[in-house]
Amino acid sequence: MNLTFEDLVAATPLILVVVLTVLQVAVIFRAILRPHRDPASRIAWVAVIGVLPLVGMIAYLLFGETNIGRKRIARRQQIRDTLPECPAGGGEVPQAYRHLAHLAASIDSFTPVSGNQAQLLADSNAMIDSLVADIDAAEDHVHLLFYIWLTDNNGGKVLAALERAVARGVTCRVIVDGLGSRALVNSKQWKSLRQAGVRVAVALAIGSPLLRLLRVFRGRIDLRNHRKIVVIDDHLTYCGSQNCADPEFRIKARYAPWVDAVMRFDGPVARQNQILFAVDWMQYTGEDLTELLSRPLRATVEPDRGIPAQVIGTGPTARHSAMPEVVVALLLTARSEVIITTPYYVPDESMQNALCATALSGVATTLIVPARNDSRIVAGASRSYYEELLHAGVQIYEFQPGLLHAKTLTMDGQVALIGSANLDRRSFELNYENNVLVFDAPATAQIVQRQREYLSESCRVDELVVGDWKARQRLWNNTLAMLGPLL
Repeated sequence: MNLTFEDLVAATPLILVVVLTVLQVAVIFRAILRPHRDPASRIAWVAVIGVLPLVGMIAYLLFGETNIGRKRIARRQQIRDTLPECPAGGGEVPQAYRHLAHLAASIDSFTPVSGNQAQLLADSNAMIDSLVADIDAAEDHVHLLFYIWLTDNNGGKVLAALERAVARGVTCRVIVDGLGSRALVNSKQWKSLRQAGVRVAVALAIGSPLLRLLRVFRGRIDLRNHRKIVVIDDHLTYCGSQNCADPEFRIKARYAPWVDAVMRFDGPVARQNQILFAVDWMQYTGEDLTELLSRPLRATVEPDRGIPAQVIGTGPTARHSAMPEVVVALLLTARSEVIITTPYYVPDESMQNALCATALSGVATTLIVPARNDSRIVAGASRSYYEELLHAGVQIYEFQPGLLHAKTLTMDGQVALIGSANLDRRSFELNYENNVLVFDAPATAQIVQRQREYLSESCRVDELVVGDWKARQRLWNNTLAMLGPLL
C-alpha cells in the first residue's frame, strides 16, 4: 500500500494526538512513580497533566521534580566523602533534648559542639557593621555566601571590606546565588572584586533560559542556594535570615524595612558552617579546601563553659523532609512555650498538624508573620491555614512595621533554631539552607526577647477577624494553598 503525500497530511492530526497521548501517559507515570512525594502532590500533578497536557507536561519537567541533576549530586557526594569529618566538640546536651541533637546529626553528621559564644545582633545595620569589623580584623581567610547581595550601601560596605582584606594578604572567597544576586554578578562591582583578588563563584548559575529549557533533565531550574553563611578565620560564623543588603531592600522597597535576625558565634561551631561552605565552593570552583578543614578546632572559651550549638544544612541533596522533621520534633518536645517567626508559612501536613497538636497539648504556641508579604501568593496560602490553627489555640500575630524576615523558633526558653529556612515547601524541598540549633537558655533568651519585641509591634489575628473574611477572600486563599503540592 503506497501512501501519498496527501494521505500523510491527512493523517498528521491523528499522529500528533497519538504522540501527545503517549507522552502524556509517560509523564503521568513519571509523576506517579517519583519517590518522596506526598499523595496530594501526585494527584495535583496528574490532574494538571491530564487537563492541560502540553502545558502540564512542560511545567512538570521544569518544576515538578526536586532534582539538581545526577552529575551535580554525584559531585557533591564525592566532595563530602573526601573532606575530613568535623571533630566532635563534646557538646553536652541535656537528656531531654538529646533526641533533637541525634535527629539533626542524622542529616549531615554534625553533632553539637561546645566552647561557643553567641550574640544576637541588634538589627540589619548592626549586623553589617559587625561583619565589616570582623572582616577588617581577619588574619587568614574570609568566606561569605549570600543568596541576595545588592550593590547598595550595606552591600557596598562589605565589598569594600573584602578588597581591604585581600590587599593585606587575607584569602577571601565569595559565593552568591545566580538568581538572587544576578544584579551584583552583572555589575562593575563584581568585576572590581575579582580584579582586586577576591575569589568568587556563582551558585546554580542561570545561564541562557532557552538552553535551560532544552536541558530540563539536568535538573530543576528554580532550585536555589538560599544560604547565608559567614566564616572568618575558622572560628567566627554568622547564621540568620539576613541577606547582604540594606534593610530598605530597594529591589522590593514597598515592603521595607526588612526585619532580620542574625546570631554571631565565636567558637568551634564555625567549622560546621565552614564545611557547608567548602562543599559548595569545591563544587563550583574545583579548589580543594581539605587542608583548611584539617586544622584543629579553635575554642574561645572552655568547652564546659561554652554554648552547645549544632549546624543543620539542608537542601535537595539532603535527606528528604529533613527540615520539617526537625521543626516537628521541636514542636512535639515543647512543654510550656513555642514562639515562631517566619515570613512565609506554607507548611506540609505534618507541620500543620504538629503545630495544632502543640497548642492543643496546652503549650503556649505563638506564630508571628508579616502583615504585608512580598508575595501575594504566599500571603494568601499562609492565611488559608489560620482558621485551623486558631481553633487549635495557636496565637497568630501579624507584624506591622515592615516585612518580618526573621526565621526563628524558640522552645521552652531552652532551645532555639535560627537560620535561613522559611516554614514553606520551597525551603523544605528546593533550597539549600543553613540553620543552627542552640541548646542554651541564655542564648535562647536573647532570641525570645527579640521575638517579644516583634510581638509588641504586631496585631493579633483572632477567629472574629478570620470569620469576617469575605467568601472571595477565602476562595482566593484556599485556591492558592492548593497550589502548594505542585512544588
